[in-house]
Amino acid sequence: MNIKIFSLLLAVLPATALAQEYASAFNTLRLPASSHAAALGGQNVTLIEDEPTAGWYNPALYANVSDLSAGLDFMTYAAGSTWMGAHFVKAFGERHTMAVGAQYMNYGKMDETDEAGNTLGQFSAKDIVIGAGYSYLLSDRWTGGANLKMMVSNLADYTALAAAIDVGVNYYDDENDLSVSASLQNIGTQLKAYHDGQRTHLPFTLALGFSKGMAHLPVRFHVTMTDVTRWKSSYYVLPENKDKDKSDKVGFGKKALNHFVLGLDILPTDYLYLSVGYNFRRAYELKASGSSHLAGLSAGAGVNVKHFKFGVSYAKYHQASNSIMANVGYAF
Repeated sequence: MNIKIFSLLLAVLPATALAQEYASAFNTLRLPASSHAAALGGQNVTLIEDEPTAGWYNPALYANVSDLSAGLDFMTYAAGSTWMGAHFVKAFGERHTMAVGAQYMNYGKMDETDEAGNTLGQFSAKDIVIGAGYSYLLSDRWTGGANLKMMVSNLADYTALAAAIDVGVNYYDDENDLSVSASLQNIGTQLKAYHDGQRTHLPFTLALGFSKGMAHLPVRFHVTMTDVTRWKSSYYVLPENKDKDKSDKVGFGKKALNHFVLGLDILPTDYLYLSVGYNFRRAYELKASGSSHLAGLSAGAGVNVKHFKFGVSYAKYHQASNSIMANVGYAF
C-alpha cells in the first residue's frame, strides 16, 4: 500500500460515481459526527484532532487518534429529531489504525393518515449507520484510509438498505501546522428500496480541503471545497421566482461559492479551542426556503484535559429549528 495507490483511487473513483450526483437517499450521511467539525461549517476533511470521530468522513485522519479512544456524540435536530452515535479507535503498531462507529437518527413519532386525511395512528422513523474504518501511515506526513458503511432506513413498515465506502488521503506537516486532504465519500449503492423499482442514489461527494495554522497567532484557518463533481443548476434549491423574465438557473459564480465551507479556530491555550464556520451552500438553501436568521453560520468550543475531551457546537440545518451538538471522548 503506498501513495500511488491512493492517488489512483482518488483519480478514478469520481468517474464511477457521476451517476450518483442528483436525487439521493440516506442524507443523514451528510450530517457531522464531530461537534468540532460541525462548528467549522459541518463539512471538514482536514481537521487534525485526537478525537474518535475524526475519520468519519476522511478515514485517513484516524491515524491521528490515540490508541483505545472512545467517544459519544449527540445532536438535536429538526422537529424533535435526534442524531447520536458511539465510536471506538484502536491502533496496531505505528502505522495501522482501526475504528468502528455507529450513528442513529431518531425522527420520532409521526401521524399516519389515509387519503382523506383521517388519522389512523402513529408510526416511527429512523436511520442507522454502522461503519468500520482503517488508516495507514504511508510516510511521516502522508496517510491514507478507507471506511465501509452500512445503512438501514426504517419508515413505518418499510425498510431500505445501502452500503458505501469512503476513501481519503491526508498530508500533514506538523512543523508548519498544515493539513491537506482529499476525500471521496458515500461511494455505494442502495441494496434494498422502500418499494421495488424505486431505488435512489447515495449522497456521493468529493471533498478537497486544507487547514493552516499561523506561526505568530493562535489561530487556524480551514477551507473545504465540497461536491466538486456537481456543477449543474438542477442540483440547487431555487427560491421562488416572482419575476417571470428572470432565469431559474443559478449563476456560475454562486455555484462556485456554494462549494466552499470556511472555518476558523482560535486557540488561546493547548487545552481550549473556540471555533466559527460558514457554509455557503447551507446559507443559500436556508435563505431560498425563507429562513435567513444565522443561515450558514456555526460556532463551538471544546476542551482537552489529559485523557478527557469535550466539545459543543451550534448550527442551523433546517429552517424549523437550530441544532446543538455535543461530543465527549476518553483515551484509555
